[in-house]
Amino acid sequence: MSPSGNFPFLLGLAAFLFSVGALGVLIRRNPIVVFMCIELMLNAVNIVFVAYGRFLNSEEGQVFAFMVIVVAAAEVVVGLALITQVFRLGRELDVDDLNEMSD
Repeated sequence: MSPSGNFPFLLGLAAFLFSVGALGVLIRRNPIVVFMCIELMLNAVNIVFVAYGRFLNSEEGQVFAFMVIVVAAAEVVVGLALITQVFRLGRELDVDDLNEMSD
């Protein structure tokens, strides 16, 4: 199948994944699940970047997807460090209650 044949399917898949991730961020209260939903949204954006890059015969989509992966990895490291620190302090892991990091 040609790259343009898969293009609408990939955009639909990315829209579905992004919508599921956004819904998860809005509904869930567990910070780890929220981070997983954010990662799902970032991966949906990666699918769009790679699909457009393939559709336009350019490697720029893959370069942008790689940069998104790097930023996502840094975000996960910082986010998990904050979550483990809150957990070690004995506070409840609820997104609404974590509006400030003081005791």
